[in-house]
Amino acid sequence: MNNGIKSLFTQPFGGKGIRVLKNNIAGGVMLSITVLSILLVILIGLGLYLKSVPVFENNSFWHLITSSDWKPGKGEFGFLPFIAGTLSITTIAVILALPIALLSALFLNEYSKTAVKKWVFTALDILAGIPSVVYGVWGTLFIVPWISEKLAPHFVEYSTGYTVLAGGIVLGVMILPLLISLFVEIFSAVPREYRDASLSLGATKWQTCKHVILRKTFPGILAALILAVSRAFGETIAVLMVCGNIPLLPHSLFDSCYPLPALIANNYGEMLSVPLYESVLMLAAFLLFIVVFIFNATSRAVIYRIERKFK
Repeated sequence: MNNGIKSLFTQPFGGKGIRVLKNNIAGGVMLSITVLSILLVILIGLGLYLKSVPVFENNSFWHLITSSDWKPGKGEFGFLPFIAGTLSITTIAVILALPIALLSALFLNEYSKTAVKKWVFTALDILAGIPSVVYGVWGTLFIVPWISEKLAPHFVEYSTGYTVLAGGIVLGVMILPLLISLFVEIFSAVPREYRDASLSLGATKWQTCKHVILRKTFPGILAALILAVSRAFGETIAVLMVCGNIPLLPHSLFDSCYPLPALIANNYGEMLSVPLYESVLMLAAFLLFIVVFIFNATSRAVIYRIERKFK
């Protein structure tokens, strides 16, 4: 009787062969999906490259990414201003958003009460769900005039307000809810025993946050930052509305700029009558793809090394 019951539980699907077959099928399906995800990235990159090949007939890749001359009518396509604009806006956004997000997440996770968390998380969800065009309108109505009338006169003679700084501020506000949410989840994963051990040794709550929680979660913080920066690289509409869209190399925070996503959104479908322009826009998309890919690959390698060090 007991042997029959044991056999029923060890072979519930008609024997070992069927269970092994199901296990192999499940493993094969998951492997196929994983390979498909990798192939999708490769196919996107390959498709963008093939579409951009015509522009390489008269221009070298190095010349295209290092030249500042943008004269489509004369066949001159220098991408340096667009690359510099993208990197400048993203850098400013991270510099502004990272400390605010870290301190806010520490407060919510370590200091605040449940009622405060409830209201703050609701507000963060609303901010994260607002369409990017609304952020663009907000930046145009408030940030741009503030820079032009209040801030810029202290540093430069004149500024329209449609600047690198305006794009960085708007983009920083956009990635702030994502960073705070990710950081709160990361800090919540730290076992309670670490906090208790630190406090029992006489450390204050702030010392525990600084020397225990932040140190233990550093790889996760870096991974969350990578995710936010990847989103920032591809943001289009909000940045397009506040950065000025002038294809010149920005030399200060109060200069206008022209990020790569804005270049594609502004011109695709309207300037395709210009020879090679479609190829040039595909190259812009390919450059954006390369920047995001290299940034993520490098960051993943850094995270791997940090995780090994902190284990």
